[in-house]
Amino acid sequence: MDVNAAVAAASAIAGLCTGVIAVLAFRWSEREQARPTRTSLRPDAAAVLPPGVDTVLSVLRSSAVVLDEGDAVVKASSAAYALGLVRGGRLAVDQMLQMARETRRDGEIRQVELDLPRRGAGRGEGLAVSARVAPLGSRLVLLLVEDLTDARRIEAVRRDFVANVSHELKTPVGALSLLSEAVMDASDDPEAVERFAGRMQIEAARLTSLVQEIIDLSRVQDDNPLDDAEPVAVDDLVAEAVDRCRHPANAKQITMATSGAPDLYIWGNRGQLAAALGNLVENAVNYSPARTRVGIAGRRVAAPGGGGPAQAGGSGGLIEISVTDQGIGISEKDRDRIFERFYRVDPARSRATGGTGLGLSIVKHVAASHGGEATVWSAEGQGSTFTLRLPEAAATRDGRDRSTAVAAEDSGPGPGSGSSSSALYETFPDHIPAPEVLP
Repeated sequence: MDVNAAVAAASAIAGLCTGVIAVLAFRWSEREQARPTRTSLRPDAAAVLPPGVDTVLSVLRSSAVVLDEGDAVVKASSAAYALGLVRGGRLAVDQMLQMARETRRDGEIRQVELDLPRRGAGRGEGLAVSARVAPLGSRLVLLLVEDLTDARRIEAVRRDFVANVSHELKTPVGALSLLSEAVMDASDDPEAVERFAGRMQIEAARLTSLVQEIIDLSRVQDDNPLDDAEPVAVDDLVAEAVDRCRHPANAKQITMATSGAPDLYIWGNRGQLAAALGNLVENAVNYSPARTRVGIAGRRVAAPGGGGPAQAGGSGGLIEISVTDQGIGISEKDRDRIFERFYRVDPARSRATGGTGLGLSIVKHVAASHGGEATVWSAEGQGSTFTLRLPEAAATRDGRDRSTAVAAEDSGPGPGSGSSSSALYETFPDHIPAPEVLP
């Protein structure tokens, strides 16, 4: 009897515990179902909002927040949370909250542009927004916020570009105007006329170069180079760049050292690739002292992560073309800005060499539009190494199997092996190229 009583008591206690747990679970489930979602902070939001408003707000690109008569958030879009407008069920921006209260009081629509601190960002980084507040029914207020940060940044870039272009064009045009007046005043002095005419030719050539590079930069920004892409031989690009700079290099007794790479092909627009590499070689020659060397070499490297899916016409691998000089080098503070438009490390030297400050910007855009990147390593007093890293083309000119070419390369450097590292180290034993990707 005692044993049976004990079993019965244990069963009763277990049943009681099960019932208590079931009741708690039911209550918890009801509470979770009644909890407002991220976009709807009140369970009766659908009933509070006028018909159709919920659907309209869900398709708007702007961040949307609906406030009730007590300034509580009735509904907020995910974008509003992402911008940090809503926190803890309340509107977190005081200026917008004040606008909402004024609109609720007089029913007038208000709009203002604000600069807000970005959540999690460092000092100086802000968020530009346009806020518009309007009454929604008799009790609610609708707040629509548009993120203008990217538009502001693009407008600033455009404004700076126009200002820089105006300044750069004004310099040679002003010089030509002054020189033409000098020629007129010295009409009875043949030597002076000849001297001024020579200066006019120099300024005219500089103006022509500047206009052409502006056109080239606009073209590489607007066009899709892969529309007319083809396999382009690295050797042909190197030969064209060397030929372009042969005269100024000979004038300074600069040796142009190249490494043969007959089996390397890049997938892209030939004209743009030739212009980019030509700009790098031209800069290397212009900023190198007399009787030094400039090296151009190409090599095949593995794609990051062991190679991913290839682009149309590409093999999935990468080709690096490096241009190394023994010039003045680039300081660390200038290294992060050299790819900006019109930026010059040494403006006085750029005027002497005829530089426009657009060459490296064109290189950057060509590399990016081809799915690659431009990198730089430099040390003051030692020189610089600029590297173009671009997708490799699968097709080869002689139709050889790709695996054969790779095996020949892996067997060791030799004629036409495509390995450039040894050539660079032999040409520049003091250089240890360590390219850094610029932001």
